[in-house]
Amino acid sequence: MPADGRAATRFFRTLLKKQGYLPRVLITDKLRSYPVAHRKTMSATEHRQNKYLNNRCENSHQPTRQREHAMKGFRTVGSAQRFLASFSRISPHFRPPRDRMTATDHRTELAARFRVWDQVTEQALTA
Repeated sequence: MPADGRAATRFFRTLLKKQGYLPRVLITDKLRSYPVAHRKTMSATEHRQNKYLNNRCENSHQPTRQREHAMKGFRTVGSAQRFLASFSRISPHFRPPRDRMTATDHRTELAARFRVWDQVTEQALTA
């Protein structure tokens, strides 16, 4: 069995151990190693490979994916967490509700918010 098949088998076994029961249906993407692992670990379970069936699962952890994407460039999870904890409080300041204003109002609002930010950070540096 190729290395990818072994990795997929190990992955399925880990999932089954955590799940505690055999699923009725297994839905995966079209990765070639999944059918190999499916035959070895849970051949009695129906296996569906489809491009769109997994969307519900993928979209449910979209916020996690966004946080993972934001973490790129950090050396450790701790440093990313420290940054994101403070950044999540600051970032809404620079994201006004764009759908409720015209482009001119949006530019004016952003300019005002950046002026406030410059004043706050300037005071923090002098203090």
